[in-house]
Amino acid sequence: MFLTIGTTGTPERPATDLGFLLHKHPDTAQAFSTSYGTAHVLYPEADAERCTAALLLEVDAVALVRRGKGKGRGGAPDAALAQYVNDRPYAASSLLAVALSNVFSTAMRGVCKALPGRAEQPLPLRVEIPALPARGGPDLVRRLFEPLGWTVTAEPVALDVEFPEWGDSRYVRLVLASDTLTLAQALRHLYVLLPVLDDAKHYWVSSEEVDKLLRAGEGWLPGHPEQKLITSRYLARRWSLTRQAMERLELVRLAETDDSAVEEIDNAVLDGDAVLDGDAVEGAGDAVEEETGTEEKPAPLAVQRREAVVAALKESAAARVLDLGCGQGQLVQALLKDARFTEIVGVDVSMRALTIASRRLKLDRMGERQASRVRLFQSSLAYTDRRLKGYDAAVLSEVIEHVDLPRLSALEYAVFGAARPRTVLVTTPNVEYNVRWESLPAGHVRHGDHRFEWTRKEFRAWAGRVAERHGYTVGFRPVGPDDPEVGPPTQMAVFTLTTTTTATTTTTKEGKAA
Repeated sequence: MFLTIGTTGTPERPATDLGFLLHKHPDTAQAFSTSYGTAHVLYPEADAERCTAALLLEVDAVALVRRGKGKGRGGAPDAALAQYVNDRPYAASSLLAVALSNVFSTAMRGVCKALPGRAEQPLPLRVEIPALPARGGPDLVRRLFEPLGWTVTAEPVALDVEFPEWGDSRYVRLVLASDTLTLAQALRHLYVLLPVLDDAKHYWVSSEEVDKLLRAGEGWLPGHPEQKLITSRYLARRWSLTRQAMERLELVRLAETDDSAVEEIDNAVLDGDAVLDGDAVEGAGDAVEEETGTEEKPAPLAVQRREAVVAALKESAAARVLDLGCGQGQLVQALLKDARFTEIVGVDVSMRALTIASRRLKLDRMGERQASRVRLFQSSLAYTDRRLKGYDAAVLSEVIEHVDLPRLSALEYAVFGAARPRTVLVTTPNVEYNVRWESLPAGHVRHGDHRFEWTRKEFRAWAGRVAERHGYTVGFRPVGPDDPEVGPPTQMAVFTLTTTTTATTTTTKEGKAA
C-alpha cells in the first residue's frame, strides 16, 4: 500500500518545511511497527522547490488473518484461500488510514514546534494513491473530496489492460491537489475517507470510533453534503453508532449556525430553563414569583402552564401527542398519568435534555405497557422531520422565544406545514407582564437565552399569519393571573387545522420555509 504527499516551495518558504510539519526528516528513511505490518516513511525528493513524502505500508497477511479471526472481507471461514490472497497488501484502505494516524499523529493535530504558526498555513499539496478501492466509482470519489477544496483526478484502473472488454475494476488511481488546505486538514480528510471509499474496516468498530470520526471530521464533516454516507460507512454501517454520530454532528452544525459553543446548545437545563429549541420552564420568572408570593402561595407558573396545556389537549380529544422541545420531560410525565393519551413523543435538539428526561421518567424501569406509550428522540425544529407526521396534537411550550427570528419561519413550516398535527398549542411569555416581576430589571427578558419576548398584540399577529398561511384557525387563552392592565404572564395560542384549506408555503432544498 502506497501514498505520497508532496508540496512545492520558494526560497523564503522551502518545500522541505514538509519534513518539519510531518515530523519526519527528509534525509532519513524510517520504519514503524504496526499491528498489521511495517510502515516506512521516505522522501523520493526533497529540496527547496519540491518535496515529496511517501508512506509505504507492508502488510503482514498472516497477522491480518490471525487478528481478524476469519472475519471481514475475504475472511469468511469457507474462503480460506481468500484470507491470504486479497488486495489488502496493495490497495489503500482502513489499514493505511490507521498507519497515517500512527505515523503522522502530531501532524494530524496541526502541531509543529519547530516552525511555529506554519502548520496553520495552507500549503500547495499533491496527494497520490496508485490503488484505491472505490465502491461507488470515480463519481463518489469526487463527491467526497471536491466539497473539501480538492481538485480530484480519479482514473479507473482496468481489470486487465490486455483485455479492455473486461471493463474497469473497482479501483482508481487518485490524485488530489489543493493550495487552500493545511497539511493537518489533508491528513484528516484521508484518515476518514480512505476507509469510507473502501467501505470496509479490518478491525472491530466500537463506540470509540465515533469519537475518532468526530475528532478527524472537526471543521468539515458537519457541513459535508455526503455526511450521512461518510458516517455510515466509516462506522461499518452499524446503525446505533451512526445514529449517535449523526446526533452529535447535528449539535455541532446547530452550534455553528447559532455562533455558539456545542456545550451551550447541549446544555439542556440552565437554572430551570432550557436553551435553543428546548423546553423553557422559565425558572427565572418562577423564582421571582416565589419571592413575591403570599403566605398561601399559588402554584408556580410552570405548573399552571402545564395544567393549561393538558386541559387544552383534553378538549381537543388528542390521543397521540408531540411535545416539541420537551426539555426535562415534565409535560411528558404529566401526560403519562392520563390514559387517554395513548402515545406521547418527547422531542428535543439536546441529548442532555433527553437523557435527563429519560431519567425523570425512569424509562429503564418502566413497565412494558407504560413504556409502549412514550418515546424520546432528538430532532431540530429548524428542519422537517417525517417522524413528526401523523399526530393529533403538538405542543410548543416556551420554545419559540428561544429561536432567532430569522429562523422562526423554518420552525413554522416544520410544524405547521410539514408535520401538520390537527391541534398545535404554543405558549410564550407575555413581555407586558414583566413589569410585575419586582426582581426583574427594567428592559430585561426573563431568561438570557430568550431571543425575543412578544406583547399580546405581537403574538396574536404572528399566530394569525401562521394560521392563515398553513390552513389553521387560532384562538388565544391566558395562562396565570390575568392582570387587567398588562395581561397574563404567559399567553397561549390554540391552533386547529381546517379541512378545507391547504398550506401554501413552499420549502427550500434544505427543508426550510421559503
